[in-house]
Formats: sequence, C-alpha cells, structure tokens
Amino acid sequence: MADKRCSLKQTRHPQLPYVVPTVTLTALLFIVPIVFVIFISFTNYKLGTSFDKVSFYGLNNYIRLFNGTESSFGFSIWISLWLMVLGTALQLLFGMICALLLNHEFRGKAVAIACLVIPIAVTPSIIAQVWKLMFNSEFGVINYFLKMLFNTSVSWLDVNHAFLSVLIATVWQYTPFVTLMLYAGMRSLPHSPYKSPMIEGANKWQQFIYVTLPMMKRLILLCTLLRSIDMLKTFDIPYVLTQGGPGSATKFLGLLIYDIGFGETNFVARSAAISVILILIVSVLSVFLFRLLSKSREA
Repeated sequence: MADKRCSLKQTRHPQLPYVVPTVTLTALLFIVPIVFVIFISFTNYKLGTSFDKVSFYGLNNYIRLFNGTESSFGFSIWISLWLMVLGTALQLLFGMICALLLNHEFRGKAVAIACLVIPIAVTPSIIAQVWKLMFNSEFGVINYFLKMLFNTSVSWLDVNHAFLSVLIATVWQYTPFVTLMLYAGMRSLPHSPYKSPMIEGANKWQQFIYVTLPMMKRLILLCTLLRSIDMLKTFDIPYVLTQGGPGSATKFLGLLIYDIGFGETNFVARSAAISVILILIVSVLSVFLFRLLSKSREA
C-alpha cells in the first residue's frame, strides 16, 4: 500500500523529487535564520550571554528605535535610503550610456567587455581598499590630478565628503553589472519595431526614447530591483572605506547593525530589531517593484 501511495503521489506531482530538496535547503539557510533573528529581537540577549539567562523583552527593542533612544537609527535609515536612490539611479544612468556605446561594433569591443567583468569579479573589500588609497588627501591619485588640473584638493574621507566617497566607489563597482545586463537586453531586441520609425524619419534619440526604452522597461525594472536591494544592505565598501565615520556620516543600516551587535555594545537583540526593520524595508520595496514588473507584463 505504501508503495502504491508513493507511486500515486509521484504521478500526481512529478516535480516533488526536484522541488523538495530545494525548498528544504531554502528553509534551512533562509527561513530559519530569519525566524531566529525575529525571536531574538524580542529578548534582551547580549553577545556572550547564556541562553538560559535570556528573558523576554517585548517590544522594548523596537520602541528604542522610534522614541529617539537609539539616536543613530533615524539618520542611518535616511542615509541608507539616500544611498539606495542615488546609487541605483547613477548605476542605471551610466549603465545605459555604456550599454548604448557597446551596442555598436568597434575594434577592441571584446577587450572592453572583458574589462567590465573585472570590477564585478573583485571582492568589494578589495575595491574599497583601492579607493581608500586613491582618496587619500596627501598622496592619493585623485587629488594628484585635481592639483595638476585645477590646483585644488579634496579631503575625500572627511565628514563632508565621506558619503560621496562611498557613493563613488559603489557606483564604480556595480555599474558594469548593470551595463552588461542592459547590453544583453539590447542585443536581444527585435529589429522589426524600428522599421516604421526609420521610414518616418525618426532619429537615433527618438528611436531610443520611443522604441528601445519601452521594450526594455521590464529589464530596467529588474535591474532597479536588484540594485536597490543590494544598495540598501550595503556593508563591505563603507566598512572598509570609512568604518561608518567620520562620526556617523556613513553609518548605514548594515554598519549600525554590526556596531550595536558585535562592535560597540554587543547588544545582539537590539541589532536584531534593526535587522528586522531592514528586512521589512527590503520586502516592501521588493513587493512594490514586483508589482511594477507584473503591470509591465500586462501592458
């Protein structure tokens, strides 16, 4: 009877042997840690404390975030959202420009595409170290050229320019990713929609605005979704480049979570509460962009 039931299940759901391992692995690596973080956020757990001494803390960790007790939280959300908006917009802008340039045949095109892969392949911490040397106010190569061309220099890692430095380094590393995605999308576009505008005398710019962009709308939204989420949870580059400073100038949510949970105070429960807030922000953003994607499919 058991063999018959198993064979009947396999007949009705032939995909089960392939889906179950993936779902199980996802639950172990994704769902279980999130549930654990949510549970910890309602306790007073501190790093190094035995779990038998942990007590239920209710919503106190979340109340701290919104009543002003955790003064860095509001500022961290602000600069994290600002970095997400600016970083994503600049990556899409420069990525589209580079994709348009690549969408022409020229000598050395294969080398150019290979060079675009390098920033993507290099670890973000290494990228941050390179930019940290370039941003150095005394012997950095950027200030060297600024002095040579404009007779001026900038303290790139001070409180007034640290955010801009993180933005520049992040945009530089991830623009090639957007470029390659958009370039692949352009190469797959059909040629027939361009015939009518060409006959009517539309120039290249009009063809791009009224033909290319509408056909690439879904891909652009997908790039926006991927890059927005990645920018919102950024950690590596600002940590290596500025360590969240000077002061709290670049203490994005990822760095704030690390500092509270493992750096300054070891209050893991408080950092877990911030992590839950970050998960909610990412989830809301993802749902919003996925709805835009589904609407673009219907259109």
